[in-house]
Amino acid sequence: MRRSVRVILVCMLSIGGATGTVLAEIAMDPISIVITGNDQMRYDKQELKVPAGATINLTMKNIGRLPKSAMGHNFVLLHRGTNIQAFSMAGITSPQTDYISEDKKELVLAKTKILGPREKETITFTAPEEPGEYPYLCTFPGHSAFMKGVMTVFDPIP
Repeated sequence: MRRSVRVILVCMLSIGGATGTVLAEIAMDPISIVITGNDQMRYDKQELKVPAGATINLTMKNIGRLPKSAMGHNFVLLHRGTNIQAFSMAGITSPQTDYISEDKKELVLAKTKILGPREKETITFTAPEEPGEYPYLCTFPGHSAFMKGVMTVFDPIP
């Protein structure tokens, strides 16, 4: 699947020197990211960088050995400026929704389910259009203190 980004270019037309607007398509291949979580409550990546509007294929792998009930892991990408601690605390009593509180779910941009040992899940989503820093975390109770990071979204056309 190819994603196109629309870019507006201003150029001089050859007829009479008039200024015109031309639309051009710049194709971007999907970006594949693999992130792992382990029994020490750590992601292998704390920083991700992606262009705005890109299609992202993200694979989350739990490479640990402890049972899911004790050491399940997921990946949850949130809106810019979301307070990770408040988000995590609100979901502690919501195991049925992968520890994401019903009243906070609108803050989620993308997520995997809670994964047990040696499990993995691939999700596909579109990176936000607005450049900036977007936090991500594991929502399993107590994990977000260590399992967190930032997805930096940048303008693909400087």
